Amino acid sequence: MRLTLTELGGDPEAPLMVLGPSLGTSARSLWTGVAGDLSDDFRVVGWDLPGHGDSEPAQDFDVAGLAAAVVAAVDELAPGQAFHYAGDSLGGATGLQLLLDHPDRVRTATLISTGAKIGTSESWAERAELVRREGTGALVEATPARWFAAGFTERAPAIAEDLLAALTAADGPSYSAACEALAAFDVRDRLAEIAVPVLAVAGAEDVPTPPASLRHIADGVQHGELAVLDAAAHLPPAEQPDQIAALIREHAETAEPATRTGRQVRAAGMKVRREVLGDEHVDRASAAATDLTAEFQDLITTYAWGEIWTRPGLDRRSRSMITLTALIARGHHDELAMHVRAARRNGLSVAEIGEVILQSAIYCGVPDANTAFKIAQQALADDDA
Repeated sequence: MRLTLTELGGDPEAPLMVLGPSLGTSARSLWTGVAGDLSDDFRVVGWDLPGHGDSEPAQDFDVAGLAAAVVAAVDELAPGQAFHYAGDSLGGATGLQLLLDHPDRVRTATLISTGAKIGTSESWAERAELVRREGTGALVEATPARWFAAGFTERAPAIAEDLLAALTAADGPSYSAACEALAAFDVRDRLAEIAVPVLAVAGAEDVPTPPASLRHIADGVQHGELAVLDAAAHLPPAEQPDQIAALIREHAETAEPATRTGRQVRAAGMKVRREVLGDEHVDRASAAATDLTAEFQDLITTYAWGEIWTRPGLDRRSRSMITLTALIARGHHDELAMHVRAARRNGLSVAEIGEVILQSAIYCGVPDANTAFKIAQQALADDDA
């Protein structure tokens, strides 16, 4: 079995992003909108299922075979290169198999509208038999209700028609073989083996793979997160391409910061700095910058906030507690007042801030804690005011 990769945009020297299809779709019909947004930061390619889009027909394969064929196709394009991956439905199931069989090749994975087990073996066998008898055209009438959220075909008729045309054009025996591959696919008891960072994305209106299916993946892997999109069903890359592109990019950049450009790091740092310290403080600091201090402000934004505060290893509450302790220990009182207020924004209660200072009394010294309590009390009063 040989799969065909389709170039969807981006610089050939950029990090590689591989996009996987849902059953009955092609890379172009499903992913074009998302690829347009991602091509500023990634080299974007999509793969087509056997007998779909540009891939040759095949009538005997399983999901493990699809995963191996994806790696082989990537090796023809970029031998040995690790890649970011995103896949919808069967493309997402193939992503899970990639993470199990070829974990060294996948940098991050965004798995959309999929499951560690999708549907029942009986339902897939019935669909496979229907398509063998009547072709994929027999599915067209019932498919929009399964693929799209309410009102989508009216809002975006051209996109819906393009996707349904891809379904009609799919090779019937290959489609049936894909149904049988899904009937046999079940990795529910292997999710804990997956160590690559995973973002599971669900459509709130998805019936075949509801949010609970994606939550099972996010909870089961070692490093998983869940996002649920309102007004989306089984094909979010077509229904909400902007949101999907943003989720994929953010996941790739957060889970693996080295993939980000300097501009992206600084932009991420400014976003977090504003969220933690508040717009008023950041605007005041930026306005006060001079020829002497401007580069220092840029250094803080890029490295402190863009490189450290965006890392996934600790949540912001934990980072606030560590920062408060360090500032108390070093006697940085102006910074301490600022970060007491930041700690409140990051979710620490007044009582928890007090506990941090009490802990510091033991390990830093009672006089340091005494000063810290005075500063914190004033900062919290100012914040309340």
